[in-house]
Amino acid sequence: MKAGELFSVKEKTVLITGASQGIGEKLAQLYMANGANVALIARSEEKLKQVKESLYGSGKVEIFPFDVTEFAEMSRLVQNVKKTFASIDILVNNAGTNRTKPAFETTENDWDAVLDLNLKSTFFLSQAVYPVMKSQGKGKIIQMSSQMAEVGYYKRAAYSSSKGGVRQLTKALAVEWASDQINVNAVGPTFIETPLTKSMFADEAFKEDVFRRIPLGRMATAEDLYGAMLYLSSNASDMVTGQTLYVDGGWTIW
Repeated sequence: MKAGELFSVKEKTVLITGASQGIGEKLAQLYMANGANVALIARSEEKLKQVKESLYGSGKVEIFPFDVTEFAEMSRLVQNVKKTFASIDILVNNAGTNRTKPAFETTENDWDAVLDLNLKSTFFLSQAVYPVMKSQGKGKIIQMSSQMAEVGYYKRAAYSSSKGGVRQLTKALAVEWASDQINVNAVGPTFIETPLTKSMFADEAFKEDVFRRIPLGRMATAEDLYGAMLYLSSNASDMVTGQTLYVDGGWTIW
């Protein structure tokens, strides 16, 4: 088999959360450029429209404005996507947030906001997509984890807890759904400059500390995730499940 065929996502339908900006927007570009159909999920309809207009490729793209912390409405969202595209082959649970505070200053509201979006929505959307993928006889679920699932860092008690939960959730779902030929994996990036992280790197001391911890000596870009995402989305990874692939420049080597 040629490499292009092995890593192909052509004519697959991909559901991406957090698709209105940052990593989600870049992943939408990746999948569209490789011939996939893309369902864009985020809260802001206006931002989703802008992303849709910027995409190009042979696939179809539709927007679904939705707050993924509306857990009771997950099944409705999934059915709308399935009705539009007829299938859901790949789910990318990308939506996420962070509230950078010392552990002692982290409030219950901070904790719930981070855990609800980063972990709880990941579980319940995966759960809602499961019957669709089971009926199709296969599927790929990719969770957006973080190097912080593996290591600790300052002012990230809630965030690290949520991503550690994603790491273990990935394993648990992979075990339960393997018999349905549903692969569940995760990607764990290091720091990537996005609207969420840009202001953090205005602090030169913080930036210097981050770069010191990355053996490759640079911050990642969203494009650095492309290889991992195509691999886990395609037939190339059909025998891979329950894994977190760290795209971290070596941070978790230590």
